[in-house]
Amino acid sequence: MSAAVVIVIVVAAAVVLGAIGFITAAKRSDVRGAGALSRETRHRDKDSAVDLPAAATGRQVERAAAEARSASLVKVDARPPVLWVPPDPEAIGVSRRQFFNRATIGLMGLSITTFAAASFVAFLWPVAKGGFGGKVGLGKHDEIVQSIRSSGGFFYSSEARSWITEYPADALPKAKGIYQTAIVTGMESGLVALYQKCPHLGCRVPECKSSQWFECPCHGSQYNRVGEKKAGPAPRGMDRFALSISAGGDVVVDTGTPFTGPAIGTNTTGQEAEGPHCITGGH
Repeated sequence: MSAAVVIVIVVAAAVVLGAIGFITAAKRSDVRGAGALSRETRHRDKDSAVDLPAAATGRQVERAAAEARSASLVKVDARPPVLWVPPDPEAIGVSRRQFFNRATIGLMGLSITTFAAASFVAFLWPVAKGGFGGKVGLGKHDEIVQSIRSSGGFFYSSEARSWITEYPADALPKAKGIYQTAIVTGMESGLVALYQKCPHLGCRVPECKSSQWFECPCHGSQYNRVGEKKAGPAPRGMDRFALSISAGGDVVVDTGTPFTGPAIGTNTTGQEAEGPHCITGGH
């Protein structure tokens, strides 16, 4: 064997031995490169993995969820389908009639209740004093008499809707046997209050200055100066109101209580037409 061969063999052996030594040292080192674990670490991990419970697989999780959904469903009894039956037109008609009947009864009940409530309030509400339908002050007695004489025998009160005329004192004996006491009291003071409405059909009766009578323009009924009927279709004389005079001479007419006019043929004053009639133009 030549020296060169020996040298090659020795060098190769040295290289092999060096490589074996390097590998052995690397295995014994704590740092072996990125991601490398020592034998002790692998041994500890293996021991700890023995105590941990095994995790369920994805297939096991899906199977458990499906079983849970199946358990929550309630099985429905098998029943045959119910056939649809159209409603009875007669039954629908009865329902409509019931609705309208109940609505009518309800509205009637509401109307009656409202009317009763309004009547109750009106009953408790204080009645306004003064004006037509109550007691109306006309003024002083002497002033009224003077106004009657200056205006041709008649005095009109729009507030009382009445004509005020003089009643002659010499006619009182006849009046007491015909008229009510409340009316006679006013006559004794020399005055009479006559409702302006004609007893025939309710027209307003004006005075006639020429005849000194009241003459209705609607149908020709005529009354003397104190409202006693003289002609025409009226069923009686003019209705009237009671008069009262205070101690101070104030005249008050009570329009709340009208008194029925005297019967046909009553003529306590005997007054006849004193001139042409305003309706017919004759005497």
